[in-house]
Amino acid sequence: MEPIKRVLSIQSHVVSGYVGNKCAVFPLQIMGFEVDAINSVQLSNHTGYKTFYGQILNEKNLLELITGLVENELHNYSYLLTGYIRCPMFLKKIAEVYLILKKKNPDLIYVCDPVMGDNKKMYVPKEILDVYKNEIINLTDILTPNEYELELLTGKTITTSDDIQEAINLLYAQGCKTVIVSSSNISSNNELKCIGRNINDKVYVEISIPLINQSFIGTGDLFTALILIWMNLTNNDLKKTMENTVATIQAVLQRTIKNINSKDSIKSNELKLIQSLDDIRNPEVKIFGSIHAII
Repeated sequence: MEPIKRVLSIQSHVVSGYVGNKCAVFPLQIMGFEVDAINSVQLSNHTGYKTFYGQILNEKNLLELITGLVENELHNYSYLLTGYIRCPMFLKKIAEVYLILKKKNPDLIYVCDPVMGDNKKMYVPKEILDVYKNEIINLTDILTPNEYELELLTGKTITTSDDIQEAINLLYAQGCKTVIVSSSNISSNNELKCIGRNINDKVYVEISIPLINQSFIGTGDLFTALILIWMNLTNNDLKKTMENTVATIQAVLQRTIKNINSKDSIKSNELKLIQSLDDIRNPEVKIFGSIHAII
């Protein structure tokens, strides 16, 4: 029998809607992964609504949960997946959690979405950046920042593809092994760029994605979960992984757009994830990546 692939996913949770763990757990499970979820925050709904309520897990709560897993020998994971984390001390504790899991399984793969902001605006406390830079990046196997988060992590302004490659090199120097920039605005052709590279490769993969002039919440969380899935299923074929990931997200977004109700746009704008089951399982790749040499 094929070994069971187990994921510990630590990120946000909403009761209604699809962001954080609500975006990650479903696709992982239907693609054959056992998923244990820890909710860094638990909210009634995402913060784009007029109100939201809920709780924030602190570092003590996190350690209690991990202690229970360890004492019952339940902490043998193939992957650690992290996303939205608001508290700097909670993020610091994740570095300790990683070491505990890595000791149990030396082959553990850490997939990190360094959720900090977008469109030149941070929406987490500024102290969280230092924790990512000083305590998390060196542990990661796969990192999936957007363009702004790449700028934050490296201190480099991104305006060209060369800037992205230089920024990725800075992350490699800190110990990260694979960087996939989920979205970048370096193109002037009304499109986004998704760019990825493995640490020892002399080439990088680039996908041009038609720009949708609409905002969606949860796409980054879904992106990172899909990257984890397809890196596993394609035996770390970065080009196929990125193509399948982009294909799935595009299908989900198009289905979501078709169902948007202008009278209740926020609620109807929630990702149509469940309705996209077939697209998650068997993405139809329509946008192919190109391979470029690093000069």
